[in-house]
Amino acid sequence: MSKVKGKAVHIKGVTFMGLTDSNHWVPMDGPEQFGGSDAGIRPKELLLLSLIGCTGSDVASILNKMREPFTKFEVHIEGEMTETHPKVYTKLHITFKIWGEGLKAANIEKAIALSRETYCGVTAMLKNSIEITDSYEINPTE
Repeated sequence: MSKVKGKAVHIKGVTFMGLTDSNHWVPMDGPEQFGGSDAGIRPKELLLLSLIGCTGSDVASILNKMREPFTKFEVHIEGEMTETHPKVYTKLHITFKIWGEGLKAANIEKAIALSRETYCGVTAMLKNSIEITDSYEINPTE
């Protein structure tokens, strides 16, 4: 089993700079009303970006291997969170937005399914505690 590590360095208030083995710093912060300076992404929001970044990378890679000629690709996420502490995500919906000409819906569906069911480690970690759904849109080249 491989090991990973990271650290969060306190700056002030609730502001931290995070660093992992990839050696990239990520600013994390809270709003001013909670002692932050609103200078970075909220830690819980990073979870959302981790999920769509992971599945988006998978889908893009798979579509490239399938020689699907997309010209633009975005992954969007919306979620629902509990109202009381600890405020946790209960539902997340991912929308894959793909632009291009001649894209095959069956290949896009297969790429998304492969990411969801086989490749995306973030999905694998979250799917037993959060309802995760997805959809896609095929758009003509802009």
